[in-house]
Amino acid sequence: MQCLLNSIIGMLVFLYTLLLFHHLHTKVENTVCQLMGDPKYPLLSKEGDVTIGAVLSVHSKETLPSFEFTQKPQRLVNLRDFRLAQIMIFAIEEINRSDSLLPNVSIGYKIYDTCGSRLSSMSATMALMNGHVITAEDRCNGQSPVHAIIGETESSTTVILISPSATCECLSNRKHYPSFFRTIASDYHQSRALAQIVKHFGWSWVGAVNSDNDYGNNGMTIFLKAAQEEGICVEYSVKFYRTETEKLKKVVDTIKKGTAKVIVAFLSHFEMGNLLDELSIENITDLQVIGVEAWITAKSLITPSSFRVLGGSLGFAVRKINIEGFADYIIKEFWDTAFSCSQKEGNSSQYAINCSQFQDLLALKNYKEDVLEQSYSSNVYKAVYAVAHSLHIMLNCKERSGCENGVTIPPHKVKY
Repeated sequence: MQCLLNSIIGMLVFLYTLLLFHHLHTKVENTVCQLMGDPKYPLLSKEGDVTIGAVLSVHSKETLPSFEFTQKPQRLVNLRDFRLAQIMIFAIEEINRSDSLLPNVSIGYKIYDTCGSRLSSMSATMALMNGHVITAEDRCNGQSPVHAIIGETESSTTVILISPSATCECLSNRKHYPSFFRTIASDYHQSRALAQIVKHFGWSWVGAVNSDNDYGNNGMTIFLKAAQEEGICVEYSVKFYRTETEKLKKVVDTIKKGTAKVIVAFLSHFEMGNLLDELSIENITDLQVIGVEAWITAKSLITPSSFRVLGGSLGFAVRKINIEGFADYIIKEFWDTAFSCSQKEGNSSQYAINCSQFQDLLALKNYKEDVLEQSYSSNVYKAVYAVAHSLHIMLNCKERSGCENGVTIPPHKVKY
């Protein structure tokens, strides 16, 4: 309850800030702008005629690692969101090379890292809307520095963005979220389909657990309603948020004391990891888990201890679509950056000398399996192209004559 209250308060503060900026914008059009607070800079950026922003959780924590060197360092990079940033850059570079889409117009990007923090997500969004550099001549009624924002990956932090993975059905409300778009289906269909899975296997007595956020709460509400319609009895419905350790323990205790062996887990990837850790500690096994797209295909959750819970799990996954050229693009970029070994350098003998020290790694140079596992990548790819096509229309672009010069593009009109 406290987590939900904090989320609501944070969102109200955010919306109030937006209204305040709008009020100041209309009231002091001729006033020179001044940057308030410390500037927030993007993790990755490139200048262009038009700019697409992104808000992604490239790192999983904001805290710095320990430098005492007494234990093996943890992986702080969120590989999924890092790959989303890579696919976004890949799509932008592909469009910039195109002669038919946005000819003679270059797309730039600003990718901000939120480190999994809602507060950082709001801060990054505000930085994208207002920029981080203001010159003496800038006026408060100037053009926004970005024309569209892609991200976040979680529903609770997604309000005015184009999201590749925020599936909360609540975001489909055009009255409340007029500037929100996504390239993934809402949870309305997934939640009802979960009830159909349970019914199909003849399970009439289940337990339910969900993340205590917009994603989990809305998804579970739809499932519970569908389950009731299908005659499925729910023994308990409990929830927790990733920072609520004591509530998590109560959830696990409820599962342990309950008689239901089929558990519908409408959890985000993060909360599912927390639940699996606690279930392993309590040695709770012999469960049939029904999962959602947020974690059902996550290989990182499969460990020798968690498999005793996850073995035989069922659920729905995001469709995998291979993006032609991306695997080669990303592998070449990594190889050329990490190792000074390229076959294009000099003759074959020089290549052999340069690459001899990396002989053990050469066998892995063309390994692409993990690249193709990224289901959400195609949704980011679609989002970038959706923005590009919108800009193409607004700039009156023609394949042979190019795009009109000097056209001002208000960001709110990109959605049309």
